[in-house]
Amino acid sequence: MSNSFKNKTAVITGGNSGIGYAAAKEFKERGATVIITGRRKDALDRAAEELGVHSILADQGSLADIDQLAATVKAQYNKIDFLFINAGMTGGVFPIEYGSVANFEEVMNVNARGPYFTLSKFIPLLNDGASVVFLSSIATQVSAPLFSVYSASKAALNAIAKTAALELAARKIRVNIVSPGPTNTNLMTRAGVDPELQHKIYEGIMAKSPLGRKGEPEEIAKTVVHLCEDSSAYITGADIVIDGGMALS
Repeated sequence: MSNSFKNKTAVITGGNSGIGYAAAKEFKERGATVIITGRRKDALDRAAEELGVHSILADQGSLADIDQLAATVKAQYNKIDFLFINAGMTGGVFPIEYGSVANFEEVMNVNARGPYFTLSKFIPLLNDGASVVFLSSIATQVSAPLFSVYSASKAALNAIAKTAALELAARKIRVNIVSPGPTNTNLMTRAGVDPELQHKIYEGIMAKSPLGRKGEPEEIAKTVVHLCEDSSAYITGADIVIDGGMALS
């Protein structure tokens, strides 16, 4: 593995599982100093030990946690080179007719408001020439019943990312989006979605997928890392879709 990220520092929100965990491993293997965050202390501590990276307990849905995260990173690391805003949640899976204010607010807090203020607080900590990557979803391009709030939150995220790409270009800071299709993570399980319903949802999804399978976290992580490499220096404001061809259906 190359040492291309030696003397570079990466912060990954939601780095204790799934795509965030896989990305932390990729950054670490390239020589970066890696800080992962998460809101479940046991899972975060376990992931940090397995990966050999640093960890800071922080909930992306909490503005107080975001403030404290930025303050801790500044105090301990001063500046960073890579920011992967990855943490997110599915929320409830049900028709709009049965939507709840509590679910709407929770999903928007974690998937849109949290990323907005995470970026806002970290902009002063980014080195010139840094790279920011947002984890979005194919749900912004392929509409699906039951996922209205999740899809809306990711659409908002994309708008934030593209605006940031324009605002930060003068500092040569690149901001990009990675939008996976169905990926082999426990996102819906952690959201409490019934296993039988999950199976039905994935069956429908797979029927629309030309490649006929879910993606793996490691496949998404490699693209995240690529967007932080010098070879991607001319890429900003892009939305990289990794969906096995679903958007073609």
